[in-house]
Formats: sequence, C-alpha cells, structure tokens
Amino acid sequence: MKKLLLLAAGLAALVANAAPSAPIPLWPGLPPGEVKELPPEADQFKSPPDPLIAGRPIIRLANVSTPTLTIYRPDPAKDTGATVVVCPGGGYFILAMDLEGTEVCEWLNSLGVTGVLLKYRVPGRAGRERYAPALEDAQRAVGLVRHRARELGIDPKRIGILGFSAGAHLSAALAANHAQRAYPVVDAADAVSCRPDFMVLIYPGGLVNREQKDAVRPEVAPVKGVTPPAFLAMAQDDPVRVENATAFYLALKNAGVPAELHLYPTGGHGYGLRRTRDDVTTWPDRVADWLRTGGWLKSAP
Repeated sequence: MKKLLLLAAGLAALVANAAPSAPIPLWPGLPPGEVKELPPEADQFKSPPDPLIAGRPIIRLANVSTPTLTIYRPDPAKDTGATVVVCPGGGYFILAMDLEGTEVCEWLNSLGVTGVLLKYRVPGRAGRERYAPALEDAQRAVGLVRHRARELGIDPKRIGILGFSAGAHLSAALAANHAQRAYPVVDAADAVSCRPDFMVLIYPGGLVNREQKDAVRPEVAPVKGVTPPAFLAMAQDDPVRVENATAFYLALKNAGVPAELHLYPTGGHGYGLRRTRDDVTTWPDRVADWLRTGGWLKSAP
C-alpha cells in the first residue's frame, strides 16, 4: 500500500511538470512469474553491423526485467487530455527505446497528448509465449494510467496505445485481451479497465501466420465490440511482410471495427518517425489527422 501511495504521489507531481518523469516501476514488487534474474540492462547497438536510421544510431535495450513507465507531459497550453501508451518494437528480444519510444512521446507532446513510454519485459521467458510477460506489463500499464487519471489530469476515456513492429503485436494483443488480467490482481489499479480506447499499429509484425495462409493469429484476432478503433501504416517492401497489415485490416473490417489503413510502396521496416525520402515516414501526419477526426484530440475536460 505504501508503494502504491508513493507511486500516486509521483504521478500527481508530474501534472505541473512538462519534463519526462523519472522511470516509474510498473509493479510494486517482482513482476508476475519472474523467477530468474537476467544480466543487467544494456544497449546492444553496434554500428556496424546495426544500421543507422536516418543517419543516426538507435538504442537497442536488452535484458529488461524491471518494467517501467515514463510519462511525457505536453505544454499545459496545448494539453488535450488525451494519452497514448507507447510500445517500442524489437521482436520481443530488445526495445528500440529512442527510435520507437522517447522520440514518439515527444512527438505526441507536440499534438497536446501525454505520452507514456512502456518499457516492457524482454526477451521472452522460457516456457511461455514470448509475448506473455509483455502482455501482462501492457495490461498493468493501461490500467494503472487509467486508475491515476485524476492525478495526471487526463481523460480516462481517451487512453490509446501505439506500437511498432513487435510492439504493434503487443498493442493488438492487449486490444483483444483486456477483459481479464493475465496475472493475479495486485492492487486497486488492476480492477480498472485496461482496454485502450484506440490503437495505432506502425509496421506491425507477428499478426498473421504465414504457414496458415496469413490467417490472423488468435491472440490478436479482432472481436466486434471488444477491439477498439485502429490505425495501421506499413510499406509494401517491408521485409516483415505487408500481409501483417492487410490481413489484419480485413479482419478488423469483418469484425465491424472502425479502421484506417495506409500502405506505401517503399520504406522498409524500422524507421520510427524519423523522416526519410520515403512517403511512409509521413505516417505521423496521417495519425494526427486520424486522431482529430476521431475526436480524441478534443479539449481537455
């Protein structure tokens, strides 16, 4: 209880502070199911062989065993009250923490949106589905943010999720699996809905099974009245395969879930929101339009 009160006080203090918060532990103790310590967290980026993105390196954070939230608040004069939980990608092996995390939260702030960077557990744990620990973290994150909406000064009915690559798979898994926690209840925050009100999936991976004619994987399958409205963007030449976006979009359509899909001929994979000559990197403009049209960027209550 004391730890939860300290967490609440830390969240409340952020309301008047536009700088990002210090990382906030997601769990009051060990995360569920953790039995083995990993080596220390480390940035594994090495160039070469790892490529630069738009001429710059990226952070490839590995060995995450202590998941956290970092909250980025917009200028109070621009604050819309909307919030987006950001899930970096990395194949459930590493997290692209700046390319698909901190830089994204700063962009969200420019729209008047609070960005919440989720550092979830990677790599996958032996004996479990590789996304299972991360899904627990995502459920906990959205529920905790909604539970503390008053302290944060945000609208609990406008909390979305945005993911890249494996982080997009995680976002879709949360959208399909929010009705029941995947872990034993920890505190009052776990009694609050962890359903995202909308989701943004950028160059998603792992949504379909290639060996089964690109059938949508069951853990992300859209359900009418359950899955929230969705935005997807991907390049046709993405080596992760554009079928992840196209098949998932059709599944959303067939389930009656409002969705918007943007496909581009070139751009590859893993560009984050760093602009290149490829039009796919204009996706942030399209997302901003979609958020406005959907009413998620209305004035704060």
